[in-house]
Amino acid sequence: MNLPKFELPVWMKEGETAKLAAVAHQWFLKFADWAMWPVKQLDPMTCSEKVLDLIAWQRDIDRFDIEPLELYRLRVRHAYANAMDTGSVAGFKKIFKRLGIGYVEIEERMDGLDWDVIHLRLSATQLAENESLLAVLIQHYGRTCRRYGWKVITSIPIEIQVVEFANDSLTGLAILEE
Repeated sequence: MNLPKFELPVWMKEGETAKLAAVAHQWFLKFADWAMWPVKQLDPMTCSEKVLDLIAWQRDIDRFDIEPLELYRLRVRHAYANAMDTGSVAGFKKIFKRLGIGYVEIEERMDGLDWDVIHLRLSATQLAENESLLAVLIQHYGRTCRRYGWKVITSIPIEIQVVEFANDSLTGLAILEE
């Protein structure tokens, strides 16, 4: 909390009065912190863990076994937005971005596969680091009566060299003469 210092008159800026003003300022800072405690408990990112569990229950979020506290706080914080975005490809991508998973490609109704199969294309590191979270997200926000599968995107560095080829006729003749 940012509380301005007391402005004392010139004749009171020294001695015991100045010390008393400094102590009073510290006390009011502490009092403001105590007064703001209930308000801080409404924010899932700053509340105590017990209050976070209550907010999560209210928003239909269950903490899975190995879930870090920061990820749990993010899931609770974005529960309403995630619930609104469920059911669409663009919404599912927003959910993944909000929770820090990153870029995802979603393929639906592919030729040669049943209509209810959906493939999620992720990088190998995304899949390895978020395996439990991905399972929870699909169970909670995935479309009903759909089967989900993973496809791994692997980036491969490629080097391309650009060279000018002038199609010189003399070079062509030299090859034919040999």
